[in-house]
Amino acid sequence: MHTMWKGNISFGLVSIPIKLHSAIEDKDIKLRTLHKACHAPIKYEKKCSACEKEVGPEEIVKAYEYAKGKYVVLDEEDLEKLRKENEDKSVEIIDFVKMEEIDPIYFEKCYYMSSGEGGNKAYALLRQALLETGKVGIAKIIIRSKEQLAIIRVYENTLVMETIHFPDEVRKVEDVPNVPAVNQIEKKELETAILLIDQLTTEFTPDKYTDEYRTALLELIEAKKAGEEVVTGTDKQQKSNVMDLMAALQASIDNTKPQKIEEKKKKTTRKKVAKEA
Repeated sequence: MHTMWKGNISFGLVSIPIKLHSAIEDKDIKLRTLHKACHAPIKYEKKCSACEKEVGPEEIVKAYEYAKGKYVVLDEEDLEKLRKENEDKSVEIIDFVKMEEIDPIYFEKCYYMSSGEGGNKAYALLRQALLETGKVGIAKIIIRSKEQLAIIRVYENTLVMETIHFPDEVRKVEDVPNVPAVNQIEKKELETAILLIDQLTTEFTPDKYTDEYRTALLELIEAKKAGEEVVTGTDKQQKSNVMDLMAALQASIDNTKPQKIEEKKKKTTRKKVAKEA
C-alpha cells in the first residue's frame, strides 16, 4: 500500500511516528475525448486569454483574485517556505470528542494510519484508549499544501485519519432554496411512512451494495472490444409525478412484504437448524 505522508502524531507527551495510506480506491472509469473523424486524443493547451499564445509551465505564476480582474501574485518561493514551515511540525491531537457529535456532512476523505519505526507501542496505546473511551481525536494536518482538520478513530484494528471540512466550508442550511418551512404532514401519512421504514430496516452489509452503472459500463466496453453487437433495451414508460402520497407509501409497503417474510422464514429456519445441531 503506497505511503503518501510520513510524520508524527502526538497527544500530550506521547508521540507516534505514523504513515498515511489512502483508504479509498478510486474506481471511476476514465473516458478519453477523441476527435470523431480520426479518433486521435484531444489536447487541452494552456493559452493566455490576452495574448492568445500558448504558455509553458515556466511562464505560469499563481495569484489570488481579490476583486474582479485584480490579482495578488504569490511567488513560488514564498509558498514553498510557508509549506515547509507547517509540514515540518508534528500533528497534535487538539481535542477528544464523541463520534456522534460530528455530523457526517463534515466528512471528506479517509486514510489508514500505520505505525512508523519504533511506534508500535504508542500506536497500540492510542488505539486501545480510543476504544475504551469511545472517543475520537481532533487534529490538524497539512496534506498536499492544504491544512486539513481531521479526526482520528479506530476502524476494526487500525487507526484511521479522516479529514473533515472546516465549519466555514460547509454552506448554511438557511441558504438552501425551497425547503418546506411548515409541517403539513397528516398523522396517517407519517404512521404509514414509519411502517415502510420499519419494513425496509435491516443490518448494514457493505457487500450488498454495488456500483451497477460502473459494472454495466465495463460490460459495454468489453463487448465493444470483443466486436459483439451491442443492443440497448427500450426506455421504460415515463411515470407521472402526480401520485397520491398514501397510495405510494402503501404500494411500497406491499412490495416489501414478500421479501421481508421470506427473510424472516430463512432466519427462523437457520435458528432451528442451529438448535438441532
